[in-house]
Amino acid sequence: MKRILLATTFSLSLVALAACGSSTSDRALSGGAIGAGVGLAGGALVGAPLAGAAIGGAAGAATGAVTDEDDLDLGEPIWE
Repeated sequence: MKRILLATTFSLSLVALAACGSSTSDRALSGGAIGAGVGLAGGALVGAPLAGAAIGGAAGAATGAVTDEDDLDLGEPIWE
């Protein structure tokens, strides 16, 4: 059950990782932050919150960097 929940959380986070910003660096930063948060929560469910945050942050940054703002646009990042 925990693996299914973790896989679902990770899959849903991939959609959210292409979050904010129009530049590659904005999208990588916001994706990394979202991924780290989701990874922390998912990792806590299986007993490895720091590993989950590291993996989620890396996956989020990579996904944010390779997606285009036309793929999923949630608006301007809060730091702009």
